[in-house]
Amino acid sequence: MMIDSYNKYLELLASLNGKKPTLLLQACCGPCSSAVLEQLKPYFEITILYYNPNTYPEAEYEKRYNEFSKLDGFKMIKIDYDHNEFLDVAKGLEAEIEGGARCYKCYELRLQKTATLAKELAFDYFSTTLSISPHKNAKWINEIGLKLEVEMGVKFLYSDFKKKEGYKRSIEISKEIGLYRQDYCGCEYSLRNNNNH
Repeated sequence: MMIDSYNKYLELLASLNGKKPTLLLQACCGPCSSAVLEQLKPYFEITILYYNPNTYPEAEYEKRYNEFSKLDGFKMIKIDYDHNEFLDVAKGLEAEIEGGARCYKCYELRLQKTATLAKELAFDYFSTTLSISPHKNAKWINEIGLKLEVEMGVKFLYSDFKKKEGYKRSIEISKEIGLYRQDYCGCEYSLRNNNNH
């Protein structure tokens, strides 16, 4: 069954009626997070989870993390860099096209960690900023989130943050506050793909 993630998202926001549940939000970078945080701040008490073992090299991981200091008013949890976690799930998928099965495994890795921590720390919801990118498969992201919601017993915030010009808004905010916008997704395979074009 296909999930109409954007309608479910709007229905949920309408149902909150001013109550602010807690949300653990896995975030890939400041620019993608900016517009998502702007959308969600009125509805949730948000803690950002910076967990991106796919990012390569480590200096890039730290550079992206440091940009979050320009986004005020949010708690953060940072997971120490361990690129081997990503390489383990990408094994055998190195030659996959960008946006293919390797990316699915990467979404799954990051959402699994987010759901696990959300349960351990008693958050009401978990989600990710990933769906704001036009290069990320929101259908896959939401399918993985739904599966983890059932397995872990923590609510997943369905979303497709690129809707209603969300991605465009992230670009505008990035320019307004001077956020560093990287030119590749994060892993060495996306970097290779970017360098080949």
